[in-house]
This record gives sequence, structure tokens and C-alpha cells, in this order.
Amino acid sequence: MAGDDGSILNIAGNRGGPAFRRRKKVCPREGSRDVQSQRQTQPIEGKYQKQQNSRSDHSSLNSPNQKVQIMKRKYKSIEKLPQCERLPNLAPKKRKIEEDPVDKVKMKEGTPVKTSSLFKNNPEIPEIPRQTVKMVKEKVFTTNSFDELQLHPHLVSTLNNVLKLSTMTSVQKQTIPVLLDGKDALVQSQTGSGKTLAYGVPLVQSLQSVQPKIQRSDGPYAVVIIPTRELALQSFDTIQKLIKPFTWIVPGVLMGGEKRKSEKARLRKGINILLSTPGRLVDHIKNTKNICFSRVQWLVIDEADRLLDLGFEKDITVILNALNAAHEKRQNVLLSATLTDGVNRLAGISLKEPANIYITEPRQSKPVFTTKQMTAKQENIKEDLECFSIPEQLQQFIVIVPSKLRLVTLSAFILQKCKMEKIQKMIVFFSSCESVEFHYTLFTNVLTPYSDSKELKHLSFSACKMQFLRLHGNMEQEARKQVFLEFSQSKMGVLLCTDVAARGLDLPEVTWIVQYSAPSLLAEYVHRVGRTARIGSCGNSLLFLTPSEAEYANVLASHQISVSEMKMEGILSTFLMDRFRRKQSGHKLEATILQELRESATTLQKEYENYVHSTEETLLQAKKALQSFIRAYATYPANLKCFFHVKTLHLGHTAKSFGLRDAPQNLSSTIMANHSKKIFRPGVKRSGLGGRLCGKRKMASLLQSEYSNGFGVNFYKGKKKRNTLFKKKP
Repeated sequence: MAGDDGSILNIAGNRGGPAFRRRKKVCPREGSRDVQSQRQTQPIEGKYQKQQNSRSDHSSLNSPNQKVQIMKRKYKSIEKLPQCERLPNLAPKKRKIEEDPVDKVKMKEGTPVKTSSLFKNNPEIPEIPRQTVKMVKEKVFTTNSFDELQLHPHLVSTLNNVLKLSTMTSVQKQTIPVLLDGKDALVQSQTGSGKTLAYGVPLVQSLQSVQPKIQRSDGPYAVVIIPTRELALQSFDTIQKLIKPFTWIVPGVLMGGEKRKSEKARLRKGINILLSTPGRLVDHIKNTKNICFSRVQWLVIDEADRLLDLGFEKDITVILNALNAAHEKRQNVLLSATLTDGVNRLAGISLKEPANIYITEPRQSKPVFTTKQMTAKQENIKEDLECFSIPEQLQQFIVIVPSKLRLVTLSAFILQKCKMEKIQKMIVFFSSCESVEFHYTLFTNVLTPYSDSKELKHLSFSACKMQFLRLHGNMEQEARKQVFLEFSQSKMGVLLCTDVAARGLDLPEVTWIVQYSAPSLLAEYVHRVGRTARIGSCGNSLLFLTPSEAEYANVLASHQISVSEMKMEGILSTFLMDRFRRKQSGHKLEATILQELRESATTLQKEYENYVHSTEETLLQAKKALQSFIRAYATYPANLKCFFHVKTLHLGHTAKSFGLRDAPQNLSSTIMANHSKKIFRPGVKRSGLGGRLCGKRKMASLLQSEYSNGFGVNFYKGKKKRNTLFKKKP
């Protein structure tokens, strides 16, 4: 085509694309035959002729990328190539993987955010056959009253009028006479059976009869070792009520989190019944000069198995040595709901010709292992043979939930119990402190009536008022004490906690125990569910399992723990409770209801995800909770690895249960860059850069901070050192 000045205009048509140019080996601006003939008649000079000849050689190459590389080497720069010689850069672009902490570009209102479906690509839920289990029975109550014992009349009056107790439990009936005779005792009884009074009553009876009367300045006459702070506060409150008529006896409690200066002042004034956690008592033994054990007549170790599991063996040894050095002759008592080999070893060290008090039925005898091959399996077999006593009035359930649906199913269950059934007190157990903090923040901002979400107003729980509380080992002592007292005195509420609340706590009127994360030890299962159905009252428990963990129900049955299955669909029906109350029939109508149920669950899940991705802080909190969950999941013992193995976790589905839209990339580095809070206790030392410890030391290090996740800033520093250690030298 010719222009007004007679020049030729090159018009590129559809055939002028890169692929076409490579195929025809002509200039890219080819438009007509006249243009082509005119170019062919033009002379070709030497340099350009060499280019044309070399171009024919390039056509023999298989890959266009090789052509580009040859051109670059020849012309030094691809920009210096003639226009007709330029080839497209078909090399795949390197994807820049970046993990945006928040959605920086705000979506317009009404624009949907791409997210995976809750009800697609989930594993099938296996059927769990109901097994007939003969549970270990333990008679809790007796018809015997405290009047039958030779107790001080004021003490009996306090039991009847202040504590509202008239008859003894089985453990009290067997233990109190033995301790009044001055004998050592090893006591084993189920949770909630009244073990605190079993040693508290004879202790007070003994001290009030001392002549001349005990004076405050005399110092401790009794030392009570208790594993956790909340249990120490609870036991201290019980002892205070018992000694109310005997004003000259002064009790006191020492525990971590309190000011050492004030505790030293109280020790200086005098404490006759000293209740303490082991770590704080060891601290005072080493650093407080005015503490004296020369008059100690009683040593009580409560929840002895938990003290050993928490890694307090050395602390207990220091306490025993200090007591023996000051006064060897005393009465010793060990109490626990479960007895282990460690407790038996501790009993052999601290007790002298003890009376063994077992309230449960006789257990099967354990075989003695002698061969080396069987020695490795000894612990697992012993664990398998052990049976536990659980209150008969406790109803136990399990629910099989795919990972993606765990969060909405837990929410639906809480809503069902706290709104539909009104007065309910519930405890939900998580595997780490970070998980507790995350779910507490999430529930208080989404499931409370103060949420401003427009999409949630049509749901059945839009006007639901619920009280959420949290309790874990990383909280300050004053906050932990306030939460413990508030939940104890409240009529309803939901306590989100770690296993710090699993031992010995007597929280009145708790109706449901929810184990969102399965315990690593079967003994912990017993102690968790023991927070309800106490002293003859009724209670319920629910254990969440994924389809890959379903066989755990058979493990419970093998230990004579009877559980029933609760269907996930029945829990999710809470979202459409009003509709389900009506009489409905017909297959099409049921399909419509199921679709509406799924839509409601998806709506709540989107609200969670929108909140998690709303700020950088909430997103980081979710990632920290996910990481701590995965690390805690990797700490299950060998005998449970077949059910709880970290390789069976689907990271994307698990991330969905923490409100994350996708599985995060570079999770460890992201958390490490923003991790500023120290989780480890100062006294805990880890050997090994990656946290690879032997079994017992590993569990002790994880549980030392009272069930924190155990992977804090020290772990990341160690991991960083390990990476630099194996870095190749340049």
C-alpha cells in the first residue's frame, strides 16, 4: 500500500505474528506481493547477508529459547538486533511467590473472594461400630458420716455447715482413719472423689491437737506440694475453710507469678500449713534464709503423676533433701487419680511402709518383661493393659469431623449448648496457648452480639450473648487468678484453656467438656473429662477426631472407656434449628434443608476468614496458632503415631480450620520475623538445635511452662543456627 508521498506503508496483518515469522522466514512487516518483490530486488550487503545465512542455521534448532541465546551472544544485546531478527522471549517467567500478610487491595462491596468450599474434597467419614465396654466401677459415696470418726466437734461442724458435707466418700472413708493413725499412704482414686478432704481433714485434726498450741512463728508443720497454680489456690481455699474454728493455725500459699518479696515477708511472719508449687518452693529453699523445716510433721504430694510428667523430678528431690536434712521423722502422703511407674518410684523414695489405698476394682496383673526384644515394647504394653475409672454418671461422645469443618462444627456446638439450652458451663481444651488465644479472639469478635456483620443477622445466633474466658500458662498470674475465680462463680460461660486446667480443679456446675484436640496420654483424657460429673453430679464430654483419627475410639474402648458417636450433621443443624423444629417430610425438602445448612455454615466460615484476613495482626495470630497446632501434633507418643501422625495432616484443610484461605507458604520464617514474645520459661534448657530430645525430656520440656506449645523464640534461634551450620562455604 502506497502513501501520499509515494512511500510504502508496512501494514502488519494477522499473519505477522511471531510464530508466522518463524515459519515463513521473512520480514515481519510483510503485507503484499509488491512489497515482497520490491524487497527481493534490493541488494543484500555483506553484513546483513551473513545475518540471513546464520538465520537459516538457527531454524534447525529445536527450541526458540536457544535461538534467543545465540542472538544475545552474537549481538551482545537483544535490543541491537534488526527488527526482522527479533524473536519472542518464550522462556517461562519466574513466578515471584509472595505471601501478602493482608489483603492490601480492598475488594469492592459485593465482590466475592475466591476460597475453597467447605463441603468438597473431604475424606469419607468412617463408620464406628458401637462396642460393649465393661467400665471400671468405683463406688463414690458411702453411708458413713464424719460423726463416726474421732474428730474435733468444731471440725465436724465446719464440714456439715460450711462445706455442706454430712457423709464421706469412699476414698475419705478409707484414707482418713489410716492417716489419723499416723501411717504413710499411697492413695489412688478417680477425679472428683474428694481426695483433698481425704488428707485435709486428718491434717487439721492432727495440728489442732498439738500441745502446746501451734504458734505462727514456729514455721511450717505441714508442706503440701501441688503441680499447678489454680489447684494450689483451690486447695488453699479448702484448707482455709477447714481451719476456720482454729484461728491459731495459719495457712499460706507460694506459687509462680507472685512477688517474691511479699512471699518472703509471709514466710518471715510464719506459715504453719505451706501449700506450694514445686518450682517456687525450690526457689525459696535456695534463696530465702528464714525458711525453716525443723518442725515439719506432714508432707503431702498431690497429683503426684502430674508432677513427674511436668518434669519436676529434680525439684521434688531438692525438696525431699531439704526436709530430710531438717527433720526426717514425718508422715508422708501421695495422692493421684492415676498411678504410674514414676509414682511408684517416688513412693519408694518418700514413703515408709505405706498403706496402699485403691478405690477402683482390682486391675489385671501386668506381665514381667525379661527379654531385650520385649523390653522396648514394655511401656506400650503396660499402657494398653491399664484401665481407668470414670464416673458412671458421665456420658462420653466423639464426633468425626473433616479438618476443614472443625471450626464451624465447634462453633455450632457452642451455639447449640449456650443458646438453645441456655444455662451451660463448658470447658474447651486446646493443644497450645496460641490456639487458645486465637480462638478466644475469634469467638469474641464473631460469635458475640457486638459483631457488626450484616451477613450474620439472619442466622439463629445473631442475638446470642455468650461469655468467653481463656486460661493458659502464658498468662500473667493475676489474670489467671481472676479468670479462675470468675469462671468458678459464674452460672454459665465457655472456658477456652490448655491442660493447665485439666488437673484437680473443682469448677462447679460444669456441664460439658469439649476436647478439640485429642490428649497425648490416655491418663490426660481421664483428667480432662474429670472436670465434670464430680461428686455424683451428671456431666458430658465430647472428643473431636478427624477421619484419620477414628481408630482412637477403639483405643479408648480397649481401656474400658465407653464412648458414643455424635453425628456432625446433627451439630451443624444448629444453624437451622428453627426450621428443624417444624414437621417436614419429603426427599426434595430434605435436600433443600441440607443445602441451606451448608450455606449457613459457609457464611460463618467466610466471616471467620474475613476477620482473620482483615488485619496483619489477626493473620499473624492465625498463622502462629496453626504452627503451634502442627508442632503439638508432632509430639504424640509412639503408641499413638498410627492415628496422630503429622504426615496425615492436609495443610490446606488444616489452615482452613484456622480461618486461613490458603495454606501459608514459608510459615516458620514468617512467624520468626514477627515473633517477639518469649514462650520458654527462663529455667528450661533445650539440648539439640531442632528440639530433638529423648521421649521423657521432650515431654517435660514441652509441658514445663504448664502446657504451652513449647516452641518459642529459642526454637527459632536454634533452627537458624542449624541452617547456618550446614551452609556451604563460598
